Amino acid sequence: MFAPTKTWRRWHRRVNIMQKRYAICSALAASALPALVMSKGHRIEEIPELPLVVEDKVEGYKKTKEAVLLLKKLKAWNDIKKVYASQRMRAGKGKMRNRRRIQRRGPCIIYNEDNGIIRAFRNIPGITLLNVNKLNLLRLAPGGHVGRFCIWTESAFRKLDDLYGTWRKAATLKSDYNLPMHKMTNTDIGRIMRSQEIQKALRAPKKKIQRRVLKKNPLKNLRIMIKLNPYAKTMRRNTILRHAQNHKLKEEKKAKAQAKLAAKAPAAAKAPAAPKAEPAAKKAKTAKAAKPAAKGKAKAEA
Repeated sequence: MFAPTKTWRRWHRRVNIMQKRYAICSALAASALPALVMSKGHRIEEIPELPLVVEDKVEGYKKTKEAVLLLKKLKAWNDIKKVYASQRMRAGKGKMRNRRRIQRRGPCIIYNEDNGIIRAFRNIPGITLLNVNKLNLLRLAPGGHVGRFCIWTESAFRKLDDLYGTWRKAATLKSDYNLPMHKMTNTDIGRIMRSQEIQKALRAPKKKIQRRVLKKNPLKNLRIMIKLNPYAKTMRRNTILRHAQNHKLKEEKKAKAQAKLAAKAPAAAKAPAAPKAEPAAKKAKTAKAAKPAAKGKAKAEA
C-alpha cells in the first residue's frame, strides 16, 4: 500500500559499495560518448569536444555573468536554452505541494574546490554542481539513464585517476580498488569472426534448405496410411465387400419375410370366421343365476 506513508516504511535499501562504484564508473564513461549524451536530449552539436574540460580558474568565478559568458564561449548555452523552453506547470496535485514548476536537465558542472563556482552557476536553470570527491549517481544518471552532459574542471578531471584508478594502477584514495574490466577487450566483432582461430572452430555452412514437411493424420488420409501400411488398402476393400454382402443378405431375408406374409393374407380372407367359445367361468356364472330365478317362479305358481 503506497498511502498513507508511515514512519516504519523501509525507505532506504542497502547497496554494496562496489556496486555503487561500478555504477558511477559506468555513468562517467557514458558521459564521454556523444551518441549517448545526445540520446538524452542534450544540445551538444556545437561542443568542441567530449568530455569537455575547462581551466581551473573557472572554480574562482563568483558572478553569474561570468558563468553565462563561459557557457556561451563553449557553445553549451543551447542546452540552457532548451531548459528555458521546457519550463512548464506540473500536472496533478504536486502543484499544491511546492512542486509547481518542472523543467529539463542541463549540464552538470564537476569541480575540485569551491572558490566561488557554486555562487556563479547556481542561479542558471538546469545546472547541477558536483564535487568530484562526492559524485552523486542520481545526478550523473538522472532516472537511472546514463549519458549526462558533464563539464569538468582540469583538477577534477585529473583527480579521477586517484579516485578510481587506471587499469595499470590501483586507486590511491580508495583501498584495494581499480576500474572494472571490460567484458570484451576487442569490440570489433567482424574482425573476431574472421580470425583464423574462430574460422577453424566453425563448421561449414549448411546451404541445403530443408522445408518443414506437414505431418498428416494416417487415420484420416488414406494415401499416408497406405504408405505406412500397404495392406490397409486390402483391408479397406475387404471391409467394403463384407458390408455389401451383409446388406445383400439382410435385403434377401426381408424379402422372404414379406413374401411369407403376402402368402398368408389371401388364405385368411377365404376361411369363415369361427364363433368364439365362451369361457367355462362365464358359463358357470350364468347357470347359478338361472337356478334362483326358477325357484321363485315355482313359489308364485303355488
